Amino acid sequence: MAGLYDEVPTVVLGPVSRGSLVGALTAAAVGVGFVEMRKHAGSSVDSDRWVRRTTGPDYQDRHVVFGFRRQLIRPADRVLMVDDWIDTGATARTARALVEDCDAHWLGAACIVDGLTDPRLRHDLPVRALLDIRQL
Repeated sequence: MAGLYDEVPTVVLGPVSRGSLVGALTAAAVGVGFVEMRKHAGSSVDSDRWVRRTTGPDYQDRHVVFGFRRQLIRPADRVLMVDDWIDTGATARTARALVEDCDAHWLGAACIVDGLTDPRLRHDLPVRALLDIRQL
């Protein structure tokens, strides 16, 4: 399966706030661009310049609108999302949809701690982590 395991990203996508920190550091280490995925992104004045999606419920049963400026991810880009923790997969699934809205190639999600309870998500997204929550 092509994806996170054998392709080099051209862009790292990091959700605010901790994903922005870890993602920017990852992008700098790999030598590629970084895009911050913002909450409640864009204004009504230039809404056509933004790509936005609403998450499914997160670990606190909230739904969050994420987005970024459309021109920051191009169709030829290979995008890796980086975050500190993955729990329900809602943010990663939303990131994947945003990347696909830009006609770019989704590589997967990388995080520090994997707290997923549904093992299918590890394969479907795909997800790679430094630690499993059971190790903490």
